[in-house]
Amino acid sequence: MTVPVFLAETQGLASDTIDLGGQEGRHAATVRRLRAGERVDLTDGLGLVAECVVTDVHKDALRLAVQRRYEVPAAEPRLVVVQGLPKGDRGELAVEMMTEAGVDVIVPWAAARSVTRWKGERAAKGTARWRATAREAGKQARRFRLPEVTEQAETPEVVALLAGAALGVVLHEEAAVPLSGMSPPAKGDIVVVVGPEGGITDEEIAGFRAAGAVPALLGPTVLRTSTAGVVAAALLSARTGRW
Repeated sequence: MTVPVFLAETQGLASDTIDLGGQEGRHAATVRRLRAGERVDLTDGLGLVAECVVTDVHKDALRLAVQRRYEVPAAEPRLVVVQGLPKGDRGELAVEMMTEAGVDVIVPWAAARSVTRWKGERAAKGTARWRATAREAGKQARRFRLPEVTEQAETPEVVALLAGAALGVVLHEEAAVPLSGMSPPAKGDIVVVVGPEGGITDEEIAGFRAAGAVPALLGPTVLRTSTAGVVAAALLSARTGRW
């Protein structure tokens, strides 16, 4: 059985004996029904890992003995996906898959043609949902460095991201250059822009090009906005040696 992963505060991982309580402890004790002697990995989501063994089980908590600690280094180059806000729950689906694929930063983007709009309280709730999805998907995928889900970005902020990237890519079905034919950098940020269901406007493309981004084609078929990011991340992970 795959060793389960739970999140803990960084400072809490310093002790040789850890009491895992709260939501994580309740899930471990009542849902996963872990028992004494079983293995558990704790992480702060920032790369620190504590390999543990369950010593005691309480109603909604576990007591763990730390066997060893280590740190997982950050991957290079860093993969950043700017995701145009999709309709319905497809945003959470995109975040889940990109987390599993190893994307380092996910940026919700309020594109001109996004049907979904995050404003006011809805923006805070949307960001919280994406972050919760990334957290749970990261634990399932045994990621010890969880992706950062930023606040919602407007187009000028995306332009700035692309201008500072080692490689900026805009996925577009009319692009002439295939993403598979590009030579990714060994270091720095690779920023990939994924448009919403309605696509990316000419004005957005022009702004992204001016920032140094290159339109790129994923393949002969048109993918949904919720799947394009994970496919691009997989291709780039293979090309850069991250996979």
